[in-house]
Amino acid sequence: MSGSFTALFYHIVFSTKDRRPLLHRETAPRIHEYLGGIMLGMGGISIKVGGATDHIHVLGSISKTLAIASAIRDLKADSSKWIHKTFPALRDFAWQQGYGAFSISVTGLDAVKRYIEHQEEHHRAVSFQEEFLDFLQRHQIAYDPRYIWL
Repeated sequence: MSGSFTALFYHIVFSTKDRRPLLHRETAPRIHEYLGGIMLGMGGISIKVGGATDHIHVLGSISKTLAIASAIRDLKADSSKWIHKTFPALRDFAWQQGYGAFSISVTGLDAVKRYIEHQEEHHRAVSFQEEFLDFLQRHQIAYDPRYIWL
């Protein structure tokens, strides 16, 4: 085969540092849009970006030449710098160190997109911690509960 062909979609989830509720209606839409732009700038695709006041969900793909860890590092670093510059009240804003990245099949994209679109409603009943632990369990990712929220 003379080319490389990929269809690698990810549902990426990460929180604000200490899960502080800093992503409000005034700032969140612009932050979501900026995160989508970073994805595009890295040669990827942004399908949906959303979340709640204390965390972000990004559905998309990254360039086949990038490692997922590098892409998420750049996504968080670039957006943090932009947030500091754009929103003076969020001068001390930071993302939590870790993240979750879950592979999504092409046939699952619409369901994940709808899930992200309904985050506000979802989090009236379920905390971010409960949601994230559910992702880990559904994707059969081993974790040590003593260290997950450090």
